[in-house]
Amino acid sequence: MRDKQQSSSSWRPATQLIRGGTQRSSFDETSEGLYLTSGYVYASAEEAEMTFKGEKERHIYSRYSNPTVKMFEDRLALLEGAEICFATASGMSAMFAALASQLSAGDRVVASKALFGSCHYIITEQLPKFGVVTELVDGTDLAQWQSALSKPTKCVFLETPSNPTLEIIDISAIAELAHAAGARVVVDNVFATPILQKPLQLGADIVMYSATKHIDGQGRTLGGAILTNDQAYFDDCLEPFVRHTGPSMSAFNAWVLLKGLETLDLRVSRHCQNALKVASFLEGHDAVAKVLYPGLASHPQHGLAMAQMSSGGTMVSFELDGGEVDGGKGGAFKFLNALTLIDISNNLGDAKSLTTHPATTTHQRLSDDDKATLGISPGLVRLSVGLEDVEDLIADLDQALAVSKG
Repeated sequence: MRDKQQSSSSWRPATQLIRGGTQRSSFDETSEGLYLTSGYVYASAEEAEMTFKGEKERHIYSRYSNPTVKMFEDRLALLEGAEICFATASGMSAMFAALASQLSAGDRVVASKALFGSCHYIITEQLPKFGVVTELVDGTDLAQWQSALSKPTKCVFLETPSNPTLEIIDISAIAELAHAAGARVVVDNVFATPILQKPLQLGADIVMYSATKHIDGQGRTLGGAILTNDQAYFDDCLEPFVRHTGPSMSAFNAWVLLKGLETLDLRVSRHCQNALKVASFLEGHDAVAKVLYPGLASHPQHGLAMAQMSSGGTMVSFELDGGEVDGGKGGAFKFLNALTLIDISNNLGDAKSLTTHPATTTHQRLSDDDKATLGISPGLVRLSVGLEDVEDLIADLDQALAVSKG
């Protein structure tokens, strides 16, 4: 059997996504094998002893590693340019493990304010329960980062583009400040995907994904991943943490996600083409007060976005132009309920276009003051642009916007 791993590092991304990390069994199957097993047997007691002592490398238990999961990890690591990948059961298990594995009581974490609701909860409520000190800053303000990182810090966490306001954070600049403070930088790269942005190349130490989103991208299964080139972090922090706490990805989910990786490049490219056309349409509509899309010149960090990312992305957020007493919520709800093609869902990165009202769904736990600070107004709508014909999407948006004005 040919050893394909030897040449895979020189392949271009589209080839890596289809063939990278492939490990055929003795049956030489064309599709990766699905290993639905919890455990593995040993040829002898001596082999078992050697394995548990770390003298022999092999699969021990599927909570630690599994052949199908390993295929997914290897392929995603190849695409990301990472030496290490650990796949988890969900994006939030990846986020929590990436942070909690390296933190102790008294450690300090600095994070951007613009975070997904569950990430905000972990940073502001869960970690402090363990004695971790946390501070939030305006991710777009380098002066705030500089001030926060003037004190010793263990970890920095940020997402860029952010959910749902699509703020762009300068990864290279933050990494330089963080490293001077002794901190590792963890980047949530879900919105950008590994196709559009490479945080490790920009100075980040750890990248995490909700593989549920674009990597699966077809609404089928959950998954997460943590990637790094920091061997000490993996050996001393992440590996013992995940081994004993068990946030493991199932073999079946890994197999589904492997299939998702095969078409990721094609899908993200089409998502981005559609998103730019949708954003341009919305920007010219008289029912829309503001459009947030990194690929538009009107975006506040458009230049930075185009320097860090290879495209404007798959997500568009926009604020409806309405002066209702509820601050725009009524108009937003009218708009959402009038859609006939686009679905209302808090998921994203799917082949189907999906939209949600962040203030009452993904970020409803935040206080009104926090929402206002982050720009999550009652009239804000988040749209994950799918793979449908873009003219059909625009027609649906147009008729729903007309309803929202009525």
